[in-house]
Amino acid sequence: MSEPVRVENVTRGRILADRARRAESFWSRLRGLLGRSGLEPGEGMIFEPCTSIHMFGMQFPIDVIHLNRDGEVVRVIPNLKPNRLGPYVWRSRTVIELPVGVAEATETRVGDVLSIQAVA
Repeated sequence: MSEPVRVENVTRGRILADRARRAESFWSRLRGLLGRSGLEPGEGMIFEPCTSIHMFGMQFPIDVIHLNRDGEVVRVIPNLKPNRLGPYVWRSRTVIELPVGVAEATETRVGDVLSIQAVA
């Protein structure tokens, strides 16, 4: 598993996650959050490149944020439930999966710019 990274909404000055992990290998991308019972506050998963996700086999809902190549939010999907298929977002380059409620609590909206940085 990758080293933790911090996801910040630069536009609003809010931290979305301080212990997110990148799915870097074929197997980590394939597994994603499968087998987990939830995400703790501050956790998340990052998929890049990625234009869509599925929730088949998942045990819990998540917030999903799609970013373009410039880190700009192009779609926010709050509370995506298990056993659903997320939409294909053609401008998406990165997908961030977060605990339910994070997008709303941080007021993350389409057009905001997010930063993904290594945790110091």
